[in-house]
Amino acid sequence: MPLIIRRARPDDIGVVFALIKELADYEKLTHEVEATEADIAEALFGGTPRLTCDLAEWQGEVAGFAAWFVNFSTFAGKAGIYLEDLFVRPAFRRSGIGQALLGHLARTCIDNGWARLQWSVLDWNTPSITFYKSLGAELMDEWTLCKVTGPALSALAGRAP
Repeated sequence: MPLIIRRARPDDIGVVFALIKELADYEKLTHEVEATEADIAEALFGGTPRLTCDLAEWQGEVAGFAAWFVNFSTFAGKAGIYLEDLFVRPAFRRSGIGQALLGHLARTCIDNGWARLQWSVLDWNTPSITFYKSLGAELMDEWTLCKVTGPALSALAGRAP
């Protein structure tokens, strides 16, 4: 089979960072990329790794990636995966690579006894939403994603006792 999914290695950091930038470009969010290649290397391979990255290779060429971390559901009482980024390069789309990456992550959850695989999708990204629904994903419209960054994060931290 021409598709291989494997864990990223330290010598892959250049391609991982390139994929992150390609995803940001696709999502029209390049202005939000503050991370450097060194930041991603530290997150993946530093003393306390915070991120995991699986690469999809199609006939020996890196075609896409899934960047994820372990989260925890207090309701389920079990860990799970939060998929931070999923991206397949345009030339490799419609080859089953996205489905294979998600299947790989689902298998990782099952093999570890974890409760769920979770991610977010931009509301304008109709092709991805349709794809995710076709795989059985439940869109949780009753939940709103929240984030605090920059000056608001500093201000909030200032309220800590």
